[in-house]
Amino acid sequence: MPGAPKTAPDTAYYRPTSNETDVFEHAASHGLPILIKGPTGCGKTRFVQHMADKLGRKLYTVACHDDLTSADLVGRHLIGSNGTYWQDGPLTRAVREGAICYLDEIIEARKDTTVVLHPLADDRRILPLDATGECLEAHPDFMLVVSYNPGYRNLLKGLKPSTRQRFVALSFGYPDANAETEILVSESGIDFDTASRLVQLCGALRHMGSHDLEEAPSTRLLIHTARMMLSGMDPIAACTACLAEPLSDDPTTQAAILDVVRAHFAAAPHEAQYNQHNPVSSRASH
Repeated sequence: MPGAPKTAPDTAYYRPTSNETDVFEHAASHGLPILIKGPTGCGKTRFVQHMADKLGRKLYTVACHDDLTSADLVGRHLIGSNGTYWQDGPLTRAVREGAICYLDEIIEARKDTTVVLHPLADDRRILPLDATGECLEAHPDFMLVVSYNPGYRNLLKGLKPSTRQRFVALSFGYPDANAETEILVSESGIDFDTASRLVQLCGALRHMGSHDLEEAPSTRLLIHTARMMLSGMDPIAACTACLAEPLSDDPTTQAAILDVVRAHFAAAPHEAQYNQHNPVSSRASH
Protein backbone atom coordinates (compact mmCIF):
# COMPACT_ATOMS: atom_id res chain seq x y z
CA MET A 1 0.00 0.00 0.00
CA PRO A 2 1.28 3.51 -0.71
CA GLY A 3 2.05 5.98 2.01
CA ALA A 4 4.79 4.88 4.38
CA PRO A 5 5.05 7.08 7.48
CA LYS A 6 8.01 9.42 7.57
CA THR A 7 9.51 10.42 10.89
CA ALA A 8 12.92 11.91 11.57
CA PRO A 9 14.69 13.17 14.68
CA ASP A 10 16.04 16.21 12.87
CA THR A 11 14.12 18.79 10.92
CA ALA A 12 14.60 18.37 7.15
CA TYR A 13 16.61 21.26 5.75
CA TYR A 14 14.46 23.82 4.01
CA ARG A 15 15.31 27.38 2.98
CA PRO A 16 12.16 29.58 3.05
CA THR A 17 11.73 31.89 0.07
CA SER A 18 8.66 33.80 1.28
CA ASN A 19 6.08 33.41 4.06
CA GLU A 20 5.21 29.79 3.25
CA THR A 21 6.21 28.41 6.69
CA ASP A 22 4.08 31.04 8.42
CA VAL A 23 1.07 30.26 6.22
CA PHE A 24 1.47 26.53 6.83
CA GLU A 25 1.68 26.93 10.61
CA HIS A 26 -1.42 29.15 10.74
CA ALA A 27 -3.34 26.71 8.54
CA ALA A 28 -2.25 23.81 10.74
CA SER A 29 -3.43 25.60 13.88
CA HIS A 30 -6.92 25.88 12.37
CA GLY A 31 -7.01 22.41 10.79
CA LEU A 32 -7.15 23.87 7.30
CA PRO A 33 -5.97 21.87 4.26
CA ILE A 34 -3.11 23.18 2.10
CA LEU A 35 -2.75 23.16 -1.69
CA ILE A 36 0.81 23.68 -3.00
CA LYS A 37 1.37 24.62 -6.65
CA GLY A 38 4.76 24.65 -8.34
CA PRO A 39 7.06 23.11 -10.96
CA THR A 40 8.80 19.78 -10.55
CA GLY A 41 11.79 19.82 -8.23
CA CYS A 42 11.19 23.26 -6.72
CA GLY A 43 10.99 22.00 -3.12
CA LYS A 44 7.32 21.19 -2.55
CA THR A 45 7.93 17.76 -1.04
CA ARG A 46 10.92 18.93 0.99
CA PHE A 47 8.83 21.79 2.36
CA VAL A 48 6.12 19.39 3.55
CA GLN A 49 8.75 17.13 5.14
CA HIS A 50 10.28 20.15 6.86
CA MET A 51 6.93 21.32 8.24
CA ALA A 52 5.98 17.83 9.44
CA ASP A 53 9.27 17.64 11.34
CA LYS A 54 8.85 21.15 12.69
CA LEU A 55 5.31 20.43 13.92
CA GLY A 56 6.30 17.02 15.27
CA ARG A 57 3.75 15.09 13.22
CA LYS A 58 3.98 11.88 11.24
CA LEU A 59 3.89 12.30 7.49
CA TYR A 60 2.18 9.89 5.10
CA THR A 61 3.11 10.63 1.49
CA VAL A 62 1.17 9.25 -1.47
CA ALA A 63 2.39 9.65 -5.06
CA CYS A 64 -0.81 10.03 -7.08
CA HIS A 65 -1.27 8.33 -10.46
CA ASP A 66 -3.99 7.27 -12.88
CA ASP A 67 -4.50 3.89 -11.24
CA LEU A 68 -4.79 5.22 -7.68
CA THR A 69 -8.18 4.20 -6.25
CA SER A 70 -10.09 5.49 -3.26
CA ALA A 71 -9.39 2.13 -1.59
CA ASP A 72 -5.64 2.81 -1.94
CA LEU A 73 -6.18 5.93 0.17
CA VAL A 74 -8.89 4.82 2.57
CA GLY A 75 -8.22 1.09 2.99
CA ARG A 76 -9.70 -2.27 2.05
CA HIS A 77 -10.64 -5.67 3.36
CA LEU A 78 -7.89 -8.27 3.02
CA ILE A 79 -7.82 -12.01 3.49
CA GLY A 80 -5.43 -13.37 6.11
CA SER A 81 -4.81 -16.64 7.93
CA ASN A 82 -7.64 -15.88 10.33
CA GLY A 83 -10.09 -14.73 7.71
CA THR A 84 -11.03 -11.32 6.38
CA TYR A 85 -9.73 -8.20 8.09
CA TRP A 86 -9.73 -4.46 7.43
CA GLN A 87 -6.50 -2.59 6.72
CA ASP A 88 -6.44 1.21 6.88
CA GLY A 89 -4.98 3.15 3.97
CA PRO A 90 -2.55 6.05 4.49
CA LEU A 91 -5.31 8.66 4.53
CA THR A 92 -7.29 6.78 7.18
CA ARG A 93 -4.19 6.23 9.32
CA ALA A 94 -3.40 9.95 9.18
CA VAL A 95 -6.99 10.81 10.13
CA ARG A 96 -6.91 8.47 13.12
CA GLU A 97 -3.40 9.39 14.33
CA GLY A 98 -3.39 13.14 13.76
CA ALA A 99 -0.72 12.95 11.09
CA ILE A 100 -0.19 14.88 7.86
CA CYS A 101 -1.35 13.14 4.68
CA TYR A 102 0.44 14.53 1.63
CA LEU A 103 -0.95 13.70 -1.82
CA ASP A 104 1.74 14.54 -4.35
CA GLU A 105 0.58 15.50 -7.87
CA ILE A 106 -3.08 15.27 -6.93
CA ILE A 107 -4.26 16.03 -10.48
CA GLU A 108 -2.80 12.69 -11.62
CA ALA A 109 -5.40 10.89 -9.50
CA ARG A 110 -8.79 9.92 -10.89
CA LYS A 111 -11.70 12.25 -10.24
CA ASP A 112 -13.64 9.57 -8.35
CA THR A 113 -10.66 9.20 -6.04
CA THR A 114 -10.32 12.86 -5.12
CA VAL A 115 -14.02 13.10 -4.21
CA VAL A 116 -13.26 11.16 -1.02
CA LEU A 117 -11.28 14.22 0.16
CA HIS A 118 -14.23 16.64 0.13
CA PRO A 119 -15.68 15.90 3.59
CA LEU A 120 -12.17 16.04 5.06
CA ALA A 121 -11.29 19.33 3.42
CA ASP A 122 -14.22 21.36 4.71
CA ASP A 123 -15.66 22.13 8.14
CA ARG A 124 -16.96 18.60 8.61
CA ARG A 125 -13.46 17.04 8.80
CA ILE A 126 -14.89 13.55 8.56
CA LEU A 127 -13.95 10.44 6.58
CA PRO A 128 -16.84 8.06 5.83
CA LEU A 129 -15.70 4.44 5.49
CA ASP A 130 -18.48 2.82 3.48
CA ALA A 131 -16.83 -0.59 3.63
CA THR A 132 -16.91 -0.71 7.45
CA GLY A 133 -19.84 1.59 8.17
CA GLU A 134 -17.63 3.96 10.16
CA CYS A 135 -17.62 7.74 9.93
CA LEU A 136 -14.30 8.92 11.34
CA GLU A 137 -13.92 12.36 12.83
CA ALA A 138 -10.44 13.65 12.05
CA HIS A 139 -7.99 13.91 14.92
CA PRO A 140 -7.43 17.59 15.85
CA ASP A 141 -3.85 17.39 14.52
CA PHE A 142 -4.79 15.79 11.21
CA MET A 143 -3.82 17.87 8.19
CA LEU A 144 -4.41 17.29 4.49
CA VAL A 145 -1.81 18.63 2.05
CA VAL A 146 -1.94 18.22 -1.73
CA SER A 147 0.31 19.46 -4.52
CA TYR A 148 0.48 19.63 -8.27
CA ASN A 149 2.51 21.09 -11.10
CA PRO A 150 0.44 23.74 -12.95
CA GLY A 151 2.58 23.13 -16.05
CA TYR A 152 0.98 19.69 -16.46
CA ARG A 153 -2.56 21.00 -16.51
CA ASN A 154 -4.74 20.46 -19.57
CA LEU A 155 -8.43 20.20 -20.39
CA LEU A 156 -8.59 16.67 -19.00
CA LYS A 157 -6.63 17.32 -15.82
CA GLY A 158 -6.98 19.87 -13.11
CA LEU A 159 -8.79 20.30 -9.82
CA LYS A 160 -12.45 21.20 -9.97
CA PRO A 161 -13.36 24.58 -8.44
CA SER A 162 -15.39 22.75 -5.79
CA THR A 163 -12.19 21.01 -4.71
CA ARG A 164 -9.78 23.93 -5.05
CA GLN A 165 -11.89 26.25 -2.93
CA ARG A 166 -11.60 23.97 0.07
CA PHE A 167 -7.86 24.68 0.37
CA VAL A 168 -5.49 27.36 1.53
CA ALA A 169 -3.10 27.67 -1.44
CA LEU A 170 0.61 28.39 -1.82
CA SER A 171 2.45 29.00 -5.09
CA PHE A 172 6.05 27.82 -5.31
CA GLY A 173 8.65 28.74 -7.89
CA TYR A 174 12.35 28.14 -8.24
CA PRO A 175 14.40 30.03 -5.63
CA ASP A 176 16.28 33.20 -6.57
CA ALA A 177 20.00 32.83 -7.33
CA ASN A 178 21.22 33.60 -3.81
CA ALA A 179 18.75 31.23 -2.16
CA GLU A 180 19.40 28.46 -4.69
CA THR A 181 23.15 28.78 -4.19
CA GLU A 182 22.68 28.48 -0.44
CA ILE A 183 20.47 25.42 -0.91
CA LEU A 184 23.01 23.83 -3.23
CA VAL A 185 25.89 24.32 -0.80
CA SER A 186 23.84 22.96 2.12
CA GLU A 187 22.41 19.95 0.28
CA SER A 188 25.46 18.83 -1.68
CA GLY A 189 28.49 20.09 0.26
CA ILE A 190 29.91 21.70 -2.89
CA ASP A 191 31.94 24.90 -2.50
CA PHE A 192 30.21 28.27 -2.87
CA ASP A 193 31.93 29.28 -6.14
CA THR A 194 31.03 26.04 -7.91
CA ALA A 195 27.49 26.22 -6.56
CA SER A 196 27.17 29.77 -7.86
CA ARG A 197 28.35 28.73 -11.34
CA LEU A 198 25.85 25.85 -11.37
CA VAL A 199 23.04 28.20 -10.41
CA GLN A 200 24.06 30.63 -13.18
CA LEU A 201 24.12 27.71 -15.61
CA CYS A 202 20.66 26.63 -14.49
CA GLY A 203 19.36 30.17 -14.91
CA ALA A 204 20.60 30.20 -18.49
CA LEU A 205 18.94 26.83 -19.21
CA ARG A 206 15.67 28.03 -17.71
CA HIS A 207 15.75 30.96 -20.10
CA MET A 208 15.85 28.53 -23.01
CA GLY A 209 12.10 28.30 -22.44
CA SER A 210 9.52 25.68 -23.30
CA HIS A 211 10.40 25.98 -27.01
CA ASP A 212 13.60 24.00 -26.38
CA LEU A 213 12.91 22.21 -23.10
CA GLU A 214 9.73 20.42 -22.09
CA GLU A 215 10.45 21.43 -18.52
CA ALA A 216 13.04 23.71 -16.90
CA PRO A 217 15.87 22.14 -14.87
CA SER A 218 14.92 21.76 -11.24
CA THR A 219 16.85 22.55 -8.09
CA ARG A 220 16.82 18.79 -7.48
CA LEU A 221 18.79 18.18 -10.70
CA LEU A 222 21.29 20.84 -9.67
CA ILE A 223 21.84 19.08 -6.36
CA HIS A 224 22.43 15.79 -8.19
CA THR A 225 24.96 17.51 -10.46
CA ALA A 226 26.78 19.12 -7.54
CA ARG A 227 27.04 15.84 -5.65
CA MET A 228 28.52 14.09 -8.70
CA MET A 229 31.04 16.88 -9.14
CA LEU A 230 31.93 16.85 -5.45
CA SER A 231 32.80 13.15 -5.69
CA GLY A 232 35.35 13.98 -8.40
CA MET A 233 33.38 13.65 -11.62
CA ASP A 234 34.35 15.93 -14.49
CA PRO A 235 31.93 18.92 -14.61
CA ILE A 236 31.02 18.35 -18.27
CA ALA A 237 30.35 14.66 -17.66
CA ALA A 238 28.33 15.43 -14.53
CA CYS A 239 26.24 18.03 -16.38
CA THR A 240 25.68 15.59 -19.24
CA ALA A 241 24.45 12.84 -16.93
CA CYS A 242 22.45 15.06 -14.56
CA LEU A 243 21.17 17.84 -16.82
CA ALA A 244 21.38 17.15 -20.56
CA GLU A 245 20.21 13.53 -20.45
CA PRO A 246 17.32 13.94 -17.97
CA LEU A 247 16.02 17.13 -19.60
CA SER A 248 15.73 15.85 -23.16
CA ASP A 249 15.96 12.82 -25.45
CA ASP A 250 16.56 14.98 -28.50
CA PRO A 251 20.24 15.08 -29.56
CA THR A 252 19.93 18.64 -30.90
CA THR A 253 18.48 19.88 -27.61
CA GLN A 254 21.12 17.99 -25.65
CA ALA A 255 23.80 19.64 -27.79
CA ALA A 256 22.30 23.05 -27.05
CA ILE A 257 22.30 22.30 -23.33
CA LEU A 258 25.95 21.25 -23.45
CA ASP A 259 26.85 24.44 -25.32
CA VAL A 260 25.47 26.37 -22.37
CA VAL A 261 27.30 24.07 -19.97
CA ARG A 262 30.63 24.72 -21.68
CA ALA A 263 30.04 28.45 -21.46
CA HIS A 264 30.00 28.08 -17.65
CA PHE A 265 32.45 25.20 -17.17
CA ALA A 266 35.53 24.93 -19.36
CA ALA A 267 35.94 21.45 -20.85
CA ALA A 268 38.18 19.31 -18.70
CA PRO A 269 41.33 17.79 -20.28
CA HIS A 270 39.85 14.30 -20.26
CA GLU A 271 36.53 15.30 -21.83
CA ALA A 272 37.62 13.91 -25.19
CA GLN A 273 38.26 10.55 -23.53
CA TYR A 274 34.81 10.72 -21.93
CA ASN A 275 33.18 11.48 -25.29
CA GLN A 276 34.60 8.25 -26.72
CA HIS A 277 32.37 6.40 -24.28
CA ASN A 278 29.36 8.74 -24.57
CA PRO A 279 28.05 9.10 -28.14
CA VAL A 280 25.49 11.76 -27.21
CA SER A 281 28.13 13.97 -25.62
CA SER A 282 30.42 13.38 -28.58
CA ARG A 283 27.68 14.41 -31.05
CA ALA A 284 26.97 17.50 -28.97
CA SER A 285 30.60 18.58 -29.28
CA HIS A 286 30.32 19.02 -33.03
